[in-house]
This record gives sequence, C-alpha cells and structure tokens, in this order.
Amino acid sequence: MLSRHLARRIASRSTPRVVRLSHSLPDFQLNSVNEQDVEHFSKILPKTSILSTLAPISTESSELEPYNTDWMNKYHGKSNTVMRPRTTQEVSEIVKWCHERRIGVVPQGGNTGLVGGGVPVRDEVVLNLGSMNKIRSFDPVSGILVADAGCILESLSEYLAPQNHIMPLDLGAKGSCHIGGNVATNAGGLRLLRYGSLHGSVLGLEVVLPDGTILDQLSVLRKDNTGYDLKQLFIGSEGTLGIITGVSILTAPAPNSSNNVILALPSFDNVKPLFKEAKRQLSEIMSAFEFIDRTAYDLAVKHGQGRALNEGDVEGAECFVLVETSGGNREHDEAKLNGLLESLLEADQPLINTGVLSQSPAQFSQLWAIREGITEAVSKEGKAYKYDISIPLGSFKEVVDTTREHLRSKGVLHDGAVKHVIGYGHVGDGNLHLNIVAEAYTQEIEDALEPFVYELVAKYKGSVSAEHGIGLMKTHALHYSKNATSIDLMRRIKSLFDPHGIMNPGKVLP
Repeated sequence: MLSRHLARRIASRSTPRVVRLSHSLPDFQLNSVNEQDVEHFSKILPKTSILSTLAPISTESSELEPYNTDWMNKYHGKSNTVMRPRTTQEVSEIVKWCHERRIGVVPQGGNTGLVGGGVPVRDEVVLNLGSMNKIRSFDPVSGILVADAGCILESLSEYLAPQNHIMPLDLGAKGSCHIGGNVATNAGGLRLLRYGSLHGSVLGLEVVLPDGTILDQLSVLRKDNTGYDLKQLFIGSEGTLGIITGVSILTAPAPNSSNNVILALPSFDNVKPLFKEAKRQLSEIMSAFEFIDRTAYDLAVKHGQGRALNEGDVEGAECFVLVETSGGNREHDEAKLNGLLESLLEADQPLINTGVLSQSPAQFSQLWAIREGITEAVSKEGKAYKYDISIPLGSFKEVVDTTREHLRSKGVLHDGAVKHVIGYGHVGDGNLHLNIVAEAYTQEIEDALEPFVYELVAKYKGSVSAEHGIGLMKTHALHYSKNATSIDLMRRIKSLFDPHGIMNPGKVLP
C-alpha cells in the first residue's frame, strides 16, 4: 500500500514542468529487470520489502509512482521494481546481482532532492533505504553518532536533544530527508556557517561498492592520517560511486542560548559591511547570516509566513538580513546582540533602518519562519525555476538584477508570464537561491534562462550547484564550473569504481 506520507506528497504536486531530457540521457547499455531477477531478489528480501509490477510480486504500478517521481514533479522514471533493504548485507547482495546482470541501480533516500538525482532516468531498479533507520551508537562524550543511512534527519535531531547535542546540519526538508542522502549530496543548509560542511563533520562511511563489495570505513576517529581519505570521494558523489549505508558523524553540543534578529537594510550595498561588523562583534556565537531580498520578503508575508516588522519599519528597505547566535550564556549573547544593534543604529551612517530582536522561543521561531517559509511562499505564488548557485557575496543583487533584465529583454517578464525574480540565501557561504517565479512552466522561459544563468555564474567563477548537487538536471552545465581536466578525472574515478556504469546512471557526469 502507498504510505500516507507519500500519497500526500504525490497528491499535492503541481503540473509537471516541461523538460528536455535529451541533453542528459546517456547512451548506456544496461538490462531491464525481468521476472527471473525479481524471483532472485525475493530470495534476498521478504516479498513485503519488494514492489514490482513483475511476477512473482505483481504490484500495482501506481504504488511505484512515488519512487519514480522526484519531489519537484519534474522527472519521471519507469522503474518496474523498487526494493527496500533493511541491512547492509542485503544491499550488498542486491547490488552484486545487478552488477553481474548489468542492471542500473538508483540509490534513493527521502527523495527530497531538487535536481532529479534520486529517481530513475529509465527503468533502473530503485533501492530505497528508508527501512535502514537504526541508530547504531552515540558517544555523549565525543559527540560522535553512528547511524544507518536511512535515518531521517529530524529523527536524529530528536534523538540527540535529550543528549544535549544537535546535528551539524539543518535543512528545510529535515522531516523527510535521510542522512545518507544528505551525505551523498553534501547538503549544506542553515548551519554551515557555524559547523562547516559535511566534508569536515563526517568521520566515516560504510559504502556498498558497485560490485557489491562492502567498504567499511565507519571510523569514529577525528584524526586519521593513514593514506587517502576515501570517504571524501563518496561525500557529494550522489550515489554514482556506491551506496552509502552507514554514517559516522560528529555532532555538536546543543547551545544553551539561541537568539535571532531580523534587520531591514536601506541598500544591498550595506550587506557586506554589515556581515563584517556582525562577525567582529558576535564572533564565535554567530551561527547564521541569511539574506532576503525585498521581493522574497514580501512574498513570504503575502502568503502567511509571518510578519516580523511593522509596515512602517519596512518602508524604504531594499533587503533584509536574519542573524542567529548560538552560545553558552544567554545574558552574554543577548548583550552582544543588543550591542550590535545599538552600534548599527547609532552610527553616523547607519547600515540598517531598523531591527527586531526575538524575545521568546515563539518569536525566535516566527523570525525563522520568514526565511524558511520563502520556498512555500514561492510555490503558492506560481511555478518556480530554481537555481542554487555559489557566487561572491557582493554579486548577489547584480545577478538577480541582471537575470531580471535579461528576461525583460526576451519579452517574458510579467506580460510574458514571469512574475518575479528573487534572491535569498546563505551569506556566510556565498550561496544564492535564485528563483524565477512564473505563471506556468514553458519552454520559452526555460530557453531564456538556460544557458544564460549558467554563463552568468561562470562569469563570476562561481558554482552552478552550491548544495543541491548536479543530479540529472545540471549534467549539461557541469562544464561551467569544472574544467575539462577536472571532468576527465571525475570520469576516470567513476570508471574505476563502476566500470559497467550501473550506479545511478545518467547523473552528475555529462
């Protein structure tokens, strides 16, 4: 039966976006799953852990739809078989068979990705790791957590809370995404400024390689200088080199005090000096510094994501910044924040118009709701073309404005169906979320945006993917961020690990 959670996700999706897949479909020669394969898989897994339209399982095709469709309802695969292994050994036996039979394998976590990395391109078999959801160990002294790849991020956070620890990453999809998928895509999120990327916090991995071999590097050591650090190859590889089945990660002590403030700025030019001043005055307790342009803020307010400032206070504001602190002493932290606000407002040339400091846990959540609610607000406003890019901080507004003017020159802005061009994101790591909100997905708009946006990113020597990965969506754009030598080395590494090309085929590499 289709789970209620997945059924709601499918039912709430909008009309699929028009997508050209020709640039992403590889000419790989892999075999389709047949009834003999399903018969073999049923010897590895109980039949309740297999969904297949083939005998001897004979599942209704509608039950496979959630696994064949990405979260954005943009990509649709044709897999006839989905398996939900419970152990690493079961994953190993399945992959070994697929290697021998030359059957494509798509590792799948919570399927919350935005670039089509977790669904089939054609009819590959899907390995959904949701049933591998056990916490293997936690050391409250070192803060090291070892967990199955299928553990939901929010569940791990809830487990750690009584232990006075937190996960080093926080994502909008935390209620559905899996830690294995987070690592496979090198997810960033809201805490990267404070705790760094997963390349630093992940201490070890357990991985099933494309031939079924289990690579056990599930280390709980923070220091290990014994040769090549192989786990780094799998962090961000998006399942193209192997299937992550276990993760060892360094969690952080839970802060005793968390505060936030939203600031209204008269000009985007003030963002950089404000960031510099916030780092100077808040130093070690600053945990987030989020940028929201005026249009994004207005959309969040319009669609009920909260109102942090009075209408009079936002008059004349070109953009907003949300600053969060996490420390060990509330009085100390509040004094620092109040000191920052006073210095900003009393300066000869104030960097801000006004600001609101949270006074309670409820207000703290309300301020964050504005930033985290932008995605939902955009989805209510229209159909979104989303570009997750890294560029120098000083270029955020220029990229948004340049994109808007380009769309106007192409005749698709406003009267041509594009309603808004907005920008928001993580100032601390240079990650801009560029969103183009349209009345509908059309080929005309997509042609106007691509490759223009990628060429614009390349102009600033940026990255076409800051934290969501390449997946299927951006394989054709990889060369805008990676030179020919780098792509060739990536191909050689892929060929070394996966000579038959069975592992998540069609993803990452063009």
